[in-house]
Amino acid sequence: MSLTNHFESLGLSSFRCRIDAQNIAWVEIDCPGIPVNRLSGEVMHELGQLLDYFDRQPPAGLVFLSGKEAGFIAGADIAEFAGLDTPEKARQLVERGWVMFNRLARVAYPTLALIRGHCLGGGLELALACRYRLVVDQPGTSLALPEVMLGIFPGWGGMRRLPETIGAPAALDMMLTGRPADARKAKRLGLADGIVAPRLMQQAAAHMVLGGKRRHRASGIPALMNHKLARPLVVKQATAKLDKRDPNKHYAAPRAILEIWARHNGNALEAPGLIDAIVRSDTARNLVRVFRLQERLKAFGKKAEGITRAGHVHVVGAGVMGGDIAAWCALKGLNVTLQDQDRSRIALAQGRAGKLFARKKKDPREARAAFDRLVPDLEGNGVAHADIVIEAIFENAEAKRELYRELEARMKPTAILATNTSSLSLETLRTGLERPERFLGLHFFNPVSRMPLVEVVETDGVAPQALAAACAFTGQIDKLPLPVRSTPGFLVNAVLAPYMLEAMHCVDEGISGETIDAAMTAFGMPMGPIELIDTVGLDIARDAGQQLSPDAPMPRCLETRLAKNELGRKTGKGFYVWKDDKPVRQSAATAPSGLAQRLIMPLIEKTQEQVANGVVADADLADAGVIFGTGFAPFTGGPLHYLATLKDGRPYAHTIDEEQLHAHKQEPATRHGSTPHHDEASPPQ
Repeated sequence: MSLTNHFESLGLSSFRCRIDAQNIAWVEIDCPGIPVNRLSGEVMHELGQLLDYFDRQPPAGLVFLSGKEAGFIAGADIAEFAGLDTPEKARQLVERGWVMFNRLARVAYPTLALIRGHCLGGGLELALACRYRLVVDQPGTSLALPEVMLGIFPGWGGMRRLPETIGAPAALDMMLTGRPADARKAKRLGLADGIVAPRLMQQAAAHMVLGGKRRHRASGIPALMNHKLARPLVVKQATAKLDKRDPNKHYAAPRAILEIWARHNGNALEAPGLIDAIVRSDTARNLVRVFRLQERLKAFGKKAEGITRAGHVHVVGAGVMGGDIAAWCALKGLNVTLQDQDRSRIALAQGRAGKLFARKKKDPREARAAFDRLVPDLEGNGVAHADIVIEAIFENAEAKRELYRELEARMKPTAILATNTSSLSLETLRTGLERPERFLGLHFFNPVSRMPLVEVVETDGVAPQALAAACAFTGQIDKLPLPVRSTPGFLVNAVLAPYMLEAMHCVDEGISGETIDAAMTAFGMPMGPIELIDTVGLDIARDAGQQLSPDAPMPRCLETRLAKNELGRKTGKGFYVWKDDKPVRQSAATAPSGLAQRLIMPLIEKTQEQVANGVVADADLADAGVIFGTGFAPFTGGPLHYLATLKDGRPYAHTIDEEQLHAHKQEPATRHGSTPHHDEASPPQ
């Protein structure tokens, strides 16, 4: 019986093995029934059985690869986090991965992770426990430790091995931000030992795993920063950056990562109190909730059966929104024609696009290719070839309808006509269309390159296939589609309007803009409402207010500034004076008691109203839309979830105070089930 047949006798469901003529074990990870590989408790148990098998019959080398098109491993099984209802269970989860990957790191035969597509969280920790990492040079390859974005930390060895491999500065940047590295950056950092074209990956993996090369370690200054004497300085510098990004300490996980790396050499098991404080915190629970909401939105963007991927997009209107939508589509690989009557507006849009491509594409050839996909089209010749036509002209219903008559006569019968309107009724706009069933809204948010949400707006009579195609297109360009019904303001603008109105009422009462904004950023909003009004434009705020709250009197502070043409950032002055594209602020006063709650409640109440009116399907989707469309404090789990915590009558605990963070220092530094030191966990750092 062959070694492969012996392996199959183990009956593992998530691993397949092939032993080649060189005695290399090619272990394919393919978790059944799910689109991506996740390291559940069952998968980790099978990994232990696999290592038991190779302890008895060692191969010449072992290569881990994925059987999924989506990528290598997407991380741990998030669903299991819900069961962590005791400190012991949280510690056991950390211990499971720590012990298993230490064991993998100690095996006598060489091991290699062949990484194609995403390699995230526990997947990267498994790869770090291998002797070598070989990355496939393709756009989808991405390596990251994004646990911090779930309010937790990489507790399965990542906090130790990543700094050892690429040095403390780069490792902490990856761990504290969750920022991914593509294939080329991974090679440049030293995170990958090699980079290879897809067609050569198996030959290169076989050569590398048998090559006898020593395990890569950080060297030079990055390595010196790992030393225990240098760590206090590194922690001080990193903490200063964290305090700028999160001055109100809403997110405890980044500081916990620094603590575990600096004091415990990356071993969270030496700080069991900290494991419990982080893993079972409100913040972690709510960020896991946000992750699930994001996955639900992504599911809308999956290509449905019978839906063809868009290949050509035609955008009419080269203003900020239209030009930036066109640029984003070109960045994401689509052929784009950009139409406008004014050639200079197209030129400005191309200039912005060039900066975007240079920022997003480090390879100049890829940036140039994206630029070449964005074609100026004064005559609108691209309409006849487009799968999606997006209108992004000024907000005038008659002008839009006239444009639609011209476009529809030239469009393919199967094409979708979409408007980016944020204020006009789609029922009004579709009047006179020959194919109204293929007309809908695609409402992007500004800035397009940073805002992840797109509201996909439907009206009665829209063809289900058109709606599915619009959602699939949104997913194709890596945005999050949120299906909403046509109604004034849809979801996001509708809930922002009363929030901004209440903020202006506060200004009329004599509360400074700085005080108002400081109260809301302390609450957890990415930007205060007064700065937001200045950013979108006071004229836009007026128009939105008249549409969404026609009976509400205009705030005096808004009326006064409009009379002086002080429109905010675009004119250099609004509620703030703007200098170098930033508001000039005076000192904030002490906020009146309850100011943040006063400001946020109109937003929450409007969100409830939109759910009740069927604008979105349910409360979870409303929370998702407000989080990803406005930046509503993610650690709260969304406005309606936040309201539910208030109704429960318990104070909302979103932070971990300093006493709690450091309480574990008095605990004995025992190793719960950890293995003796070896070359993968060797001090000093």
